[in-house]
Amino acid sequence: MFKSLMVLGACALGMTAAAHGETLRFATDASYPPFSQQGPDGKMKGFDPDIAQALCTAMKVTCEVVPQDFDGIIPALQARKFDAIIASMNITEERKKVVSFSNKYYNMPSRLVAKQGSQINDAWFKGKKIGVLRSSIQEKYARDNWVKLGAKLVSYAKAPESFLDLKAGRVDASFVDAAVGESDFIKTPSGKGYAFAGPEYNEVKYFGEGAAVAVRKTNQALLARINKALQQIRADGSYDKIQKKYFSFDIYGK
Repeated sequence: MFKSLMVLGACALGMTAAAHGETLRFATDASYPPFSQQGPDGKMKGFDPDIAQALCTAMKVTCEVVPQDFDGIIPALQARKFDAIIASMNITEERKKVVSFSNKYYNMPSRLVAKQGSQINDAWFKGKKIGVLRSSIQEKYARDNWVKLGAKLVSYAKAPESFLDLKAGRVDASFVDAAVGESDFIKTPSGKGYAFAGPEYNEVKYFGEGAAVAVRKTNQALLARINKALQQIRADGSYDKIQKKYFSFDIYGK
């Protein structure tokens, strides 16, 4: 009887499945610092996992963040290996055909990282090798715009691999989120002599309106809960606290 009353009470409050003891599983890329990476203890850490934990706290559920390579992350979501994606995934029209997106949780331009003093213009791309994350919006933009200028793309399963090849001279530039390029390479000892080159890239057609949480199209109830939780953590200071842990600037954007 007591159990039945609990269930009836939850329904009366308009709550969705099993708020008591519920666990939400978020997937993120395990090699995309400072947004996400796997620590020595196997646990996921970084901006994305911290935002996931804050969302779960706001929703009063247990949070589990699991690693998943970015190029297979949407198929794995569709296969129900987890409930949502929080992997710095930009909202694009192409992706909206297969998943539903929450409101944005940040908006960051993409940049080329190359040797200091590189002058980026159309002529510069001829014969250049550019490292990109496989299946990323950077890869799509570069393929559509720079290959025809003579550039060759080198795709990586993990973003930091492109920095290793850049340092070794196997590629001429890496095309990444600005925050990743800055914190994971330019500001490290390995990044000495390298800098952002050329303009910021944020064309909505390719880069969308920011990064968001993705869920299956059939899970609109979860999407509504995530959007409500996003609004809450923005209002109560939780988002700002996490942001200041990783960045010296406002990553949320306009």
